[in-house]
Amino acid sequence: MYAIVEIAGQQFKVAKDQKVFVNRLSTEEGKSVNFDKVLLVGEGSNITLGAPAIDGAQVGAKVLRHLKGDKVIVFKKKRRKGYRVKNGHRQSLTEIVIESIATSGAKKAAPKKEVKKAEPKAAAPKVEAKKAAPAKAAKPDDLKKVEGIGPKIAATLVEAGVDTFAKLAKTDAAKISEIIAGVRGNHVTDTWPAQAQMAADGKWEELKKWQDELDGGKA
Repeated sequence: MYAIVEIAGQQFKVAKDQKVFVNRLSTEEGKSVNFDKVLLVGEGSNITLGAPAIDGAQVGAKVLRHLKGDKVIVFKKKRRKGYRVKNGHRQSLTEIVIESIATSGAKKAAPKKEVKKAEPKAAAPKVEAKKAAPAKAAKPDDLKKVEGIGPKIAATLVEAGVDTFAKLAKTDAAKISEIIAGVRGNHVTDTWPAQAQMAADGKWEELKKWQDELDGGKA
């Protein structure tokens, strides 16, 4: 039996007794932890899909140790300013071992029944009506205008529903860090809500002046 489960913002295909390295968990070493965002469970030819998660399904694991990953070089550069900074980063990780995959309460989709089509009735005279033009979806703001946000982070925020400067301004820094936990790198989100508020208010000159003093989003 195997399962696809979401752990700390990332998806993993796991099986019993498998060891997995995930983003740092708050659970202490030696203690058990359960994950209920199970997206798929498979056993032989039987596969159960969630929508998006499977009701009642759960993956149990035990925390083996907390550690840091391999060093990654982070290089920052600002054009035409002679600014270059090179730093190393080691991602905080947790090693866990999968102890159980429970599917109790999982609901499988029932097969669709064929519905017989009724015989067509005599067509009534058509009344012409003007169709309302479909509403155009609002385009997301260019979140990359916030110092410290790159294309991958911007895409991750949009997928999480934070697609405008106004929404980003209302999201605290801790929540932003949780949303982008799966994006590699050392991201400082402290000033992002304030920058987004200035962008939402149209204070571009003030924002540009402030960003010249920032280092990757850090004051």
